[in-house]
Amino acid sequence: MKRFLIPALLICTASLCAQTVRQPLSALYPAIGAYSKNRADAFSMMINPASLGAMKSSGAGVYGERRFLLNAFNQYTAVGAFKTASGSFGVQADYFGNKNYNETQLGLGYGRSLGSKVDVGVKFNYYNLQIPAYGKAAAFHFEAGVLMHLSEKLHAGLSVFNPVGGELNKETKEKIAAVYRGGFGYEISSKFFITAEIVKEENKNLAVNAAFQYAIAEQLLVRAGINTLSEQPFAGVGLKLGQLRLDFATSYHPQLGISPAVLLLFQFSKPEENE
Repeated sequence: MKRFLIPALLICTASLCAQTVRQPLSALYPAIGAYSKNRADAFSMMINPASLGAMKSSGAGVYGERRFLLNAFNQYTAVGAFKTASGSFGVQADYFGNKNYNETQLGLGYGRSLGSKVDVGVKFNYYNLQIPAYGKAAAFHFEAGVLMHLSEKLHAGLSVFNPVGGELNKETKEKIAAVYRGGFGYEISSKFFITAEIVKEENKNLAVNAAFQYAIAEQLLVRAGINTLSEQPFAGVGLKLGQLRLDFATSYHPQLGISPAVLLLFQFSKPEENE
């Protein structure tokens, strides 16, 4: 138990470690609406809980990713966000790994608008790391964020993930890494949106994530971007079927290959009610 991180490091790929709570390799793909007032959805809270306050409709979705086409590196995320008169509530469940090594996290978030220019949010999480042959560790931690609508087209946000606490093992002092984000989103038109963020994770180099979304037609959109830390580009297409959206996406690593992903999102109100 004292050295549970050693087998974890052997199992994980380069640049990943047990202290890092898993996110999709293309983290901006499912959460691309996080820095927006018009495109925020249930997935947006994955990188900024303040986006819950910007949502125009309740919704729920699932995201699955097969990292580098390996069964041992499967990742799944389920989200639900519910808009009320006093703010929006969100739930998130994450799973990474297999029966021999896995990480799970459950989160409960809340966000609300402070007028027309600012949204704030917070999310509390329970993280569990399990390696049956060596033991398990768990910790509570939190994240918080703010989203500012500088104009109808320009939006900016800041968020912090586990700034304090999140200790997995008192003897070894291992803890969940802290992560700090700052980003913006710009609505070039009703069809074209660009976004970028700077991410600083504890014990890692500074990274820049950038992406765009373009609506080719009312029922079809494309998304693409890049994660500069891992130098992994990602892209995908989304098909809208009424209140349901189905996306097929992939990211690419020059040495490890592709990581296909599928996203399914259901909005509880009709599309025209979200405008």
